[in-house]
Amino acid sequence: MISKWATRFFQMAQLVGSWSKDPSTQVGAVITENNRIVSVGFNGYPHGISDSAETDSRDMKLLKTLHAEENAILFAKRDLSGCEIWVTHFPCPNCAAKIIQTGIATVHCPEQTDDFLSRWGDKIQVSQDMFEQAGVTVDWLPLSDF
Repeated sequence: MISKWATRFFQMAQLVGSWSKDPSTQVGAVITENNRIVSVGFNGYPHGISDSAETDSRDMKLLKTLHAEENAILFAKRDLSGCEIWVTHFPCPNCAAKIIQTGIATVHCPEQTDDFLSRWGDKIQVSQDMFEQAGVTVDWLPLSDF
């Protein structure tokens, strides 16, 4: 059983992720420090870029999209050393690098479904290895709690 705070922050990440206009994958991230929200982010195009996620090709969408973790880090506009990040999907290697570089200490993420692992398992392994080498704690939240 996870804590009340863990439930709140993960539910907040889910809510923030629902703001994404991406029709296929909505990802949310919440950065916290001492049970206080520092920043939030969701996946989407940068400000001022034509919101054409529904009509762009998959490759074009991937080129233009900022990930939820990136947006949360950018919106924080402060030192994130020792903070925690709550994400609805396990970070890709590029986001893992940014999380490590900013000094975020803990990544909270739900256990991944078999479907997600079948599509992204190789990248998840790279991210996990990076977090382990950098000393970033990964907290897997049981899917059964949500």
